Amino acid sequence: MRRLLLARHAKSSWGNPALTDHDRPLNARGYRAAQLVGAALNELDCVPDVVLSSTAARTRETWDRMESHFGGHPRIEYHRELYLAAPRTVLAAIADAPADAETLMVLGHNPSTHALAAYLSRKGDPREIDLVRTKFPTGAVAVVHLSSNNWADADEGGELKHFILPRRLE
Repeated sequence: MRRLLLARHAKSSWGNPALTDHDRPLNARGYRAAQLVGAALNELDCVPDVVLSSTAARTRETWDRMESHFGGHPRIEYHRELYLAAPRTVLAAIADAPADAETLMVLGHNPSTHALAAYLSRKGDPREIDLVRTKFPTGAVAVVHLSSNNWADADEGGELKHFILPRRLE
């Protein structure tokens, strides 16, 4: 079984209008949420083997806050093409994930994170699936157990096991 963690960056700051969108950092709420989500993933034993992340400042900072909860276990790979990527681009990155990774996290942005989580969550608690399909807020993570044991077949979807929302952790 392959486990896919689709994560949206935590809340970012709009405080400096001189920064490009790519360079926007997290705000204080985002720092706290990323810490809480990292701890929750660790508690659920949902520690990624590999993380594929956008190169944006807010995804990097989200990862920096989550990583401390994983004991240095995951390998992180930053991919510029994941910055504001289309869902097909994200699926292509997942398909190319290392074969030895059992649990893969993709740390990115909306709308692709939301679209993929909704599309891939074919089974599971109907209320949680409905929540995923309705809204995918900053800091959220959908944990999907894929039907296939091959990353290239991730588009077949699977079962939504957890939908982690920062507001549920506070």
